Amino acid sequence: MTATIADTIYQELSQQIITGDLLAGEKLRQDHIARSFETSHVPVREALLRLEAHGLAKSEPRRGMRVTALDPAEVREVIEMRVALETLALQHSVQNMTPAALKLADDARLACDAADNMPAWEARNRAFHRAILTPCGLPRLLHTIDDLHIASARHLFVQWRPKWVQRVDTDHAAIIQALKTRDVTSASAILVRHIRRSN
Repeated sequence: MTATIADTIYQELSQQIITGDLLAGEKLRQDHIARSFETSHVPVREALLRLEAHGLAKSEPRRGMRVTALDPAEVREVIEMRVALETLALQHSVQNMTPAALKLADDARLACDAADNMPAWEARNRAFHRAILTPCGLPRLLHTIDDLHIASARHLFVQWRPKWVQRVDTDHAAIIQALKTRDVTSASAILVRHIRRSN
């Protein structure tokens, strides 16, 4: 499936919001965005509506579309939802994990470990989690988890960006090992611990 201009705008703006390059409360001006992407207002509107659907922007009467504020109280809820939903997805994934899917997940793990800056690491970390969960074959569940990862990522940047260092993620490696032996109990326990301590 080829990316549309609206996809490109959404990806670019969501990444800027997640990393904090676009600050909470900042106005997302359609005309400025359309000019910078050399496009019409139609794909910009579509991208902004997607940002709003993912909780990254909010339309305010007479004030236009703005970047949403970070809510510290949301962190605990996001963690608990991720624990519940990602372990559910993982349990289904283990049953459907093919050698090809396992290789994809392991490649995503290595790419994550090789990231030399936090924005690259965060995007690859999300890709790793997506790779281990995609074989569950439950699109609605995966869509909800994707939204939780976006919320989680914004908090991660605020908390970890000043002290981020490149490292090998031993939890990711342990999850892969558990998946290789179809040990759903170990894989789930490691994932729960990993989610709780990464925020």
